[in-house]
Amino acid sequence: MNLFYNPNGVGDVAFLQIEPAEGEFNYRKNNDVVEITKEDDNQVVGYNFFNISNHIQIEGNGHIKLTEDIVEQLQQMIKNNGFTFELNADLSPKFVVGYVETKEKHPDADKLSVLNVNVGNDTLQIVCGAPNVDQGQKVVVAKVGAVMPSGMVIKDAELRGVASSGMICSMKELNLPNAPKEKGIMVLDDSYEIGQAFFE
Repeated sequence: MNLFYNPNGVGDVAFLQIEPAEGEFNYRKNNDVVEITKEDDNQVVGYNFFNISNHIQIEGNGHIKLTEDIVEQLQQMIKNNGFTFELNADLSPKFVVGYVETKEKHPDADKLSVLNVNVGNDTLQIVCGAPNVDQGQKVVVAKVGAVMPSGMVIKDAELRGVASSGMICSMKELNLPNAPKEKGIMVLDDSYEIGQAFFE
């Protein structure tokens, strides 16, 4: 679930994306709230909140970090305007320290590796094309639902037929200063703990 707010570029409208979706959509408007559903199965995929500053104080511009307080206020706006959808936000960190437990060659791509990465409370299978990735490394993992500095949202995917849940990040992808020009993921030292949030 992702919230976007750009008052200078778009106006006083917040966009809540619940599920990434493509295709035809239906829009139902009640007062300042628009519910967006997929045309084929009526699944709720998002909301637009107009005149949002009259209802909620949002700090920042662009992708907004969701908090329990913001989610509760958005839920209240949804209910107050006659909609019944229940927001279910995963507020756990989306950029975490992972440990590469295993690395295997991708069965159908020479430059890709299939990794099992321990992120503390889970082990994720991630397909990675970085030349310097290896078993035994601590790395920065963007979990499904993470929004990269570029605006790209990380989703479950299949790369050449192999499932991948998340992305191992380079310094450049994380928009960190002094990022090297060479391709490759960021390798962390042992002071980082597996599962800890990389960005507070």
